[in-house]
Amino acid sequence: MTDFQTTILSTLESEREAEARFLAELVKVPSDNPPGDCAAHAERAAALLEGLGFEVERHAVPKETVEAAGMIAATNLVVRRKFGEGPVIALNAHGDVVPPGEGWTKDPYGAEIVDGWMYGRGAAVSKSDFATYTYALIALEAAAKAGAALKGTVELHFTYDEETGGMVGPFWLLDQGISKPDLSIGAGFSYNVVTAHNGCLHLEVTVSGKSAHAAMPFTGHDALEACNAVLTALYDWRKSLAAKVSEIEGIGSPQCTVGLIEGGINTNVVPDKVTFRLDRRMIPEENPEEVEAELRGLIESSAASFPGITVAIRRILLATPLMPLAGGEALTQKLCQRATGIMGESVEARGVPLYTDARLYAAAGVPTVLYGAGPHNIEEANAHRADERLPLDDLYKATQVVALTLYDLLSQ
Repeated sequence: MTDFQTTILSTLESEREAEARFLAELVKVPSDNPPGDCAAHAERAAALLEGLGFEVERHAVPKETVEAAGMIAATNLVVRRKFGEGPVIALNAHGDVVPPGEGWTKDPYGAEIVDGWMYGRGAAVSKSDFATYTYALIALEAAAKAGAALKGTVELHFTYDEETGGMVGPFWLLDQGISKPDLSIGAGFSYNVVTAHNGCLHLEVTVSGKSAHAAMPFTGHDALEACNAVLTALYDWRKSLAAKVSEIEGIGSPQCTVGLIEGGINTNVVPDKVTFRLDRRMIPEENPEEVEAELRGLIESSAASFPGITVAIRRILLATPLMPLAGGEALTQKLCQRATGIMGESVEARGVPLYTDARLYAAAGVPTVLYGAGPHNIEEANAHRADERLPLDDLYKATQVVALTLYDLLSQ
């Protein structure tokens, strides 16, 4: 190990408590999406970063763009640190989180630490990687001050719309030309280097009929009855998805879930409209257009036998899968090597059945992998569930991994 690598590790060791406090401050500020009013969290994050000596660019997304994404307010934060001429490496984490929901035994905004785990919404997904990437950059700066000859630029991209698809976060930053990275690392967990993930299709289906008095239901057209037939067809069809299995380790089979449903007027009225939303996870080998066409055909045909019933289908989200790109091999290799050495077990490149906004970097031609702070899997982290939590030891180790990987890439 070189003296500069020792400097990186000793710097991070001295910053352990400060890094945990930094994350705690981020967890304590709500940034639930929906409703997606995230400007206050961005301002708090920017203030914390400025307190650490960073110059922070605040890029407020135009109101009409934010509202089109179903949000209220979003400000993207960019920090740039140029060490010399060389590649630009973007580190992206999202500060928006799903609402807490029910069942918590800890304050979802309390950042309470119990037995070495920090509890709170966003502690693992992915406010944690605001801390991972920030303190990795602090350690890299310490190495540069000690004389390390680094060539390239590190950018922190902290965005606020991963839960709604990433279009006002990473996509907007890249589309506006605010950043033009050569490589990117997106928020992830500590025991896998993710190079591929699923795509996702969200559809909103509205089944419409005609209301009628419950004493004379035959005078109306029951939207709920027709919707029941549609849902039955969907649930029968989704059993067939198990036969498709991705060749990429960790991906598994496609999935389909109906997650939201609403409708009806009153107990004594034949429902005139029922709306539901479905989530269709696509493995990388699937064609998104074909997946959508199949779903639309199934839904429309299953309601066709009901007189007086119409069906409207609206696409809410189409997130393409993440796949490895040429030029990202060194990034993946270095992350795997460093993580294996620090995490105490073999850490390899693999896929996950999730989808993330990191795909938008890859879609722009930027080789992208996912790596950050977190336990072995989303179940251990209680991600998107009550009592979300992060082992602080994994936060500290992941920060070492990222900092040393950046050193490897910029000192070649």
